[in-house]
Amino acid sequence: MEDPFDSERASLPRNMIENSMFEEESDVVDLAKDSAAFPALEPDEVVYEPRSSRLLVRGLGENDLDDEEEDYESSARLLGMSFMNRSSTHNPSSSPYNRQAPPRSCSCPSARMLVVGVFILVLVASMAMVLYFLPGCTFTKAGCGKANSSTPMEPSYPNSTNGELFPWNELRLPASVRPVNYDLSLTPNLTSMTFTGRTVINMTILHDTKHIVLHSSELIITKATFQVGEGKSVEVKVLEYKPWQQIAVSFPEDLKVGQVCVLTLDYAASLSHTYDGFYNSSYNDKTGAKRVLAATQFEPQAARKAFPCFDEPAFKATFLVRITREPGYITLSNMPQAKTTTLPSGLLEDEFEQTAVNMSTYLVAFIVANFTSITRNVSNTLVSVYSVPEKKEHTHYALDTASKLLHFYNTFFKINYPLRKLDLVAIPDFLAGAMENWGLITFRETSLLVGNQSSPLDKQLIANVVAHELAHQWFGNLVTMRWWNDLWLNEGFATYCQYMSLMTEFPQLDLGNVFLGVRFKAMAKDSLNSSHPVSVSSQVTTPEQVSEMFDSVTYEKAQVLPQQESVSDMMRTWTLQKGFPLVTVSRKGGHVTLTQEHFLLSADNTTHTSSLWHIPVTYVNDSCSSAPSCRQIFTLRNKTATLNVSDSVKWLKLNYMNTGFYIVHYGDEGWTTLIDALKTDINTLTAHDRASLIHNIFSLSRLGRVSFRQVLNLLDYATNETETAPLTEALSQLSSVYRLLDKRQEQTLVARMKAYIWGHFGQLMDSQDWGEEESVSRQELRSALLEMACSLGRQNCTDQATALYDQWTNSNQTKQIPGDLQRVVFSVAAQSDLGWLSLMEAYSSTTYDSEKRKILQALASTQDPQSIVWILSTGLEGGIIQTQELPLVISTMSDGFAGHLFVWDFVKENWDKIIEKFPVGSYPIQSIIKSTTSQFSTQTHLEEVQGFFSSLKERGSQMRSVQEALETIRLNQLWMDRNLPTLRIWL
Repeated sequence: MEDPFDSERASLPRNMIENSMFEEESDVVDLAKDSAAFPALEPDEVVYEPRSSRLLVRGLGENDLDDEEEDYESSARLLGMSFMNRSSTHNPSSSPYNRQAPPRSCSCPSARMLVVGVFILVLVASMAMVLYFLPGCTFTKAGCGKANSSTPMEPSYPNSTNGELFPWNELRLPASVRPVNYDLSLTPNLTSMTFTGRTVINMTILHDTKHIVLHSSELIITKATFQVGEGKSVEVKVLEYKPWQQIAVSFPEDLKVGQVCVLTLDYAASLSHTYDGFYNSSYNDKTGAKRVLAATQFEPQAARKAFPCFDEPAFKATFLVRITREPGYITLSNMPQAKTTTLPSGLLEDEFEQTAVNMSTYLVAFIVANFTSITRNVSNTLVSVYSVPEKKEHTHYALDTASKLLHFYNTFFKINYPLRKLDLVAIPDFLAGAMENWGLITFRETSLLVGNQSSPLDKQLIANVVAHELAHQWFGNLVTMRWWNDLWLNEGFATYCQYMSLMTEFPQLDLGNVFLGVRFKAMAKDSLNSSHPVSVSSQVTTPEQVSEMFDSVTYEKAQVLPQQESVSDMMRTWTLQKGFPLVTVSRKGGHVTLTQEHFLLSADNTTHTSSLWHIPVTYVNDSCSSAPSCRQIFTLRNKTATLNVSDSVKWLKLNYMNTGFYIVHYGDEGWTTLIDALKTDINTLTAHDRASLIHNIFSLSRLGRVSFRQVLNLLDYATNETETAPLTEALSQLSSVYRLLDKRQEQTLVARMKAYIWGHFGQLMDSQDWGEEESVSRQELRSALLEMACSLGRQNCTDQATALYDQWTNSNQTKQIPGDLQRVVFSVAAQSDLGWLSLMEAYSSTTYDSEKRKILQALASTQDPQSIVWILSTGLEGGIIQTQELPLVISTMSDGFAGHLFVWDFVKENWDKIIEKFPVGSYPIQSIIKSTTSQFSTQTHLEEVQGFFSSLKERGSQMRSVQEALETIRLNQLWMDRNLPTLRIWL
């Protein structure tokens, strides 16, 4: 099969990677050098928010774009679209981005017309400039002034904590100052769980200003001094406005453009008890003794909780870090350690080299712990994997994977990783899967550590996370989005590189099915009205809104571009509007009509007829349908277009291998033809194309375009299916329907659905082998089939699972259960009191993180009310069960009938405690909301959910995930109303 990346594997253009270590491109203006970027604004009215923030930044650079087309072209080049899109034979003169000379046949205008035209242009331009540069009316006392008012409105400023007026009234920081270097000194006390710090910020003045405004959160500033140039350092007063986590220093006279200043801030704080900022963590060593450590998590806006800073991604600077520690610990930071000094107190001060690159504050990191490591030198970079001492033997796979991928990325990008060391650190208590801090990548233990004997599926997870975070060292770290509204430039390309690198370097991991699955997941979210464009304009300002950008749409929404397509035209349709298209196919003889519309799931029949995309429609037909060479392409730009095919063509299958981000409806006749073709020869389409048809028809059923009877007609072919992708998609979709019916207590239909699943897949379930399996794809299929079988109580499955569990316990856990079968085996055991208790003991003693997590999922699958309540309470407290696992516990419990009732009540009663642990808008909060509400389908539950979240006000009522939950409940209601009669007849 043709490697889909061969045609795209070329060196990155030099201007894709912007940082101080590289020559600056001509289309980047460094605000430190060119203060004319905001020529007509008053200094203290300058907010760093360019009209287009879809560009990646070098420090505070501003791209001076002539028009929107250049904006998109520059974005595309930086994202990598240009090198993917252009072949070596592409004629440069035919580029859509070249300025076209006017036709020579045009006649010259008269002098009078020329003068009038110039006058009108000058008048229009002047009016536009006046309107553009007029100060806004935000925070005025009386709102916006009248249009004909002769007196400009005075801006209103909030009060500081001491009652004085705070000199800034925007969430975004002013662009009057640019930080150049931070000198950070921190002294954490792991007994009192507090720390003190000193931050020395060297900065350059870009615009005359009387104020310096930066970020600080939960820090007590004890002293502040300020120095201009070589002048004397003087003590200054610091004002604080807590709602926006900002502090400010004001001066009686203007600081002048070009001046170099130093702000020094001494402060004290408590180590955070949540998972952001500079936080404390603990674990029990092999003797049972409690060990403590301190680590950081600054993305998206939490560096300000560890040190005062300009905490926005565009404010890049260099950093020098010093950390004081007790002798029994080590410290880590982004750069290699330069020296260690013994202090009179007996403490040690570790000083790290100054960063060799300009960095955003969210990428700074430091750790104080007693970790051990294994290392390897790769391309002049020292690669190390750190863990607690007891898990050192579980770090080898991560080191092998990181070493191989670092070499691959160096070669692929043709720009070497810029630091001398790369640390990967497994932290026992870590909320995210991982964080791409430059040179010091932090991971949850389950995302980095794996035993040598672990299953390929477990290793696949580790490889995915490592590949993603290493890709960020280029995309995200070396080049960075200006603001969080364009987070997709970081995450989208890192996701692309993740799969591309692993498919190339680790083909045995068989990631094709995973890649397909994440696209289906992203489409499910993006089909809702509460979704968002991948590039959001100005609605991302508050910390909660920034946190909610970290979702599957941002990470997974693809861009696929035919070679002849205009980058700017395509980018505009896919990045600036939410959702994706539905392409409907109708045919009369050799004429095939394609019609596009917004695929929008809506309970109130809302339509968005104005949404159009440039869609690279790929298709195959019955004469050639499975090989890559069969693929043909047609770009659909308008609402409707006609495609001509031979009259002899019996059927068309669009979206070959499901590489495009759209859904296809073939009409009744088209679906019938495709279903008949599959029943005749299942291999007439690829496995991914068969999975695509299953996904599409279930989606169309949810939209109301096809009946559930048509869904069942398609699934009739699946009795002969043996491939992983279509079977796992069918089982996933049927499981969702089953759970909806179960929660609705439609017991008759639940029994019929169980019989339907067994009738179509029971024989395949029973034929699965329970021994070791090397193929990743077969492991994926086996685990999906057996988890479904055992959850529905299929006797053959539960008997086999019980026998394996007994062998495991009787051998004192030495006779290993295959990794892909552990979750199903443990879940069956957890349904008995004795099995649940023995699993609880195993959970407390095992050191294998992947095994531990599967045991926890099994414990959470219990239907025993007392056990459910205990697990939820323990998870919230963070004792035996770490609080970081609470979202997983809630998600698992929500799938069961007994559990879903308890978890919803638990979340309502403990909401305030939950948001103390997890920030509002964060991914764990999104997960908890979705898990607890996504299976409701009644008006009573809709009103209950709506009433609860409405009562929260600033504690969560405005989250996008709440709107998504309400939408989902309404859609579940609608689907039930439409399909219950059909189910009663046909199941």
